[in-house]
Amino acid sequence: MCLAVPSLIISKKDQIATVDVFGARKDISLALVSDDIGVGDYVLVHAGFAIQKLSREESLDTLQLLKELTEVMQDADNKAARDMSNGRATEAGA
Repeated sequence: MCLAVPSLIISKKDQIATVDVFGARKDISLALVSDDIGVGDYVLVHAGFAIQKLSREESLDTLQLLKELTEVMQDADNKAARDMSNGRATEAGA
């Protein structure tokens, strides 16, 4: 499965930008998007390329949903680990 993630541009030089997502920073290419994208903008990043400019509101909403999904998945993993250590089979492991 592929996932494109909203990312905040924190620096830009020519067609290369450094983006931040949840504190992780990565250099990406801006070759596929228009020239009006700059520092402070949010872009949708897939496979190292910005593929679309996003509004701040849309980006923050999506990032919040991804954060919540991650927390739910971590809780499920922790519960499965506890169940396994207690000798109980989980639905996924049964």
